[in-house]
Amino acid sequence: MSTIIGRKPEIRELERLYRSDRPEFVAIYGRRRVGKTFLVKQALKGRITFQHTGVSPVDQEEGRSRMKTQLESFYYSLLNHGLEGYTMPKSWMEAFFQLEQLLVKLDDGSRQVVFIDELPWMDTPRSGFLSAFESFWNGWCSGRDNMMLVVCGSATSWILGNFSRNRGGLYGRLTDEIKLTPFTLKECEKYFAYENIALSRYDIVQAYMALGGIPYYISYFQKGQSLEGNIDRILFGSNPRLKDEFNRLFNAIFGNPEDCKKIIRLLAKRHSGFTREEIAKATGLPLGGGLSDTLSALIESDFVLRYIPYGKPGNAEHYKLIDNFCLFWLKYVEPNLSDANFMTDHITSDIMKSWRGVAFEEVCWQHITQVKRALEIGGVKSSISAWGVKGDDGQEGAQIDLLIIRDDNVVNLCEMKFSGVAYTIEKDEELKLRNRIEALKKTLKRKQTVHLTMVTTFGIAYGKHSGIVQKQVEMDDLFE
Repeated sequence: MSTIIGRKPEIRELERLYRSDRPEFVAIYGRRRVGKTFLVKQALKGRITFQHTGVSPVDQEEGRSRMKTQLESFYYSLLNHGLEGYTMPKSWMEAFFQLEQLLVKLDDGSRQVVFIDELPWMDTPRSGFLSAFESFWNGWCSGRDNMMLVVCGSATSWILGNFSRNRGGLYGRLTDEIKLTPFTLKECEKYFAYENIALSRYDIVQAYMALGGIPYYISYFQKGQSLEGNIDRILFGSNPRLKDEFNRLFNAIFGNPEDCKKIIRLLAKRHSGFTREEIAKATGLPLGGGLSDTLSALIESDFVLRYIPYGKPGNAEHYKLIDNFCLFWLKYVEPNLSDANFMTDHITSDIMKSWRGVAFEEVCWQHITQVKRALEIGGVKSSISAWGVKGDDGQEGAQIDLLIIRDDNVVNLCEMKFSGVAYTIEKDEELKLRNRIEALKKTLKRKQTVHLTMVTTFGIAYGKHSGIVQKQVEMDDLFE
């Protein structure tokens, strides 16, 4: 029997909603492949009255009416759950009326759970779906105390736009919403342990760098194989497990997948990200509402992070790609797709060393809560950012990938280093670090101080130049 790894707060919330004595309407959203469907099916196993999944637009037949396909699929779900005496509906109003009749037939007074998965896929152009769904909840479900309606969707912007921000008939109707996020490193470790897959934390971090904490992706790992062998089988060769996943990912979620992919491909080229103006110029997408909406959709779906670099004005927003899978796919998988042993052959190469350095920084950003806890500043109000200063004749340039700016007048200048052994700071590097500290100090108030903080896999090797370090965070701390 399958077991849910992690997700304890979400399970408790679904159980609370199930035990409620009033109608409940909950939306669950998050990045595609993050485990929304699995969560609902496991948390409410044996208690779902009616279940349906929208048909993926990626899989629909060319030239066939998308509305007809969705209606036909919904009708078959009704039949599978016991509907009798009705022909295939010609509209969504008729389809939801049939669902109401089925639920009346099945009603024994206990809680009725209606689970509709990938709801945004069902809202095809000019189908009248949203109006019919609104009528179903407002006109029927909301008056039945034993009703629990659960909807899921990977198109986060659709969920939020139509339920949380919608000013029409569904505005304010959600009684709860749950955002499902990727696994943490600790949850990945628990998953591998449950599946009896022996991986060291060093290798789990590398798996996270390539695939992120996406349960669907790491579910393809097999025991008895090395990290490199698993990655090769999942991503490389003539028939990898995640064949064409990059294209399917965006085609399934967004109405403008090609525009989204243009932006993602651009953001993958610069670790610190780009401004809106730079994105518009590089992609050819018009600088206006359309670009803003697309960027917002990518942010809400956890592909992109919007942040303001330290020392920049509030209108200098940067957008950076934070999805580990997309970063690895674009930089290494696409150019080497036919190389079935790419990871195995290059694991010790300079190519992989460079990747580990950048990817480890992303993992640290994604585990900033664990970093703060290791620094014992979890209760201190703080903000995080990146910072870069261009060099000139009087000053060497500096690039700082993570700053923790704290309200207790301390700024943690974080340097992230991925290494197979304890990291050694040499003389040249100490000089560079001191230059960065001094450059940062010039931007701070007199009451503020800088703590050089090293985030490494196995700590800092004690030596002549290690005394410059004020605080250390090790790989194990990221698993807490």
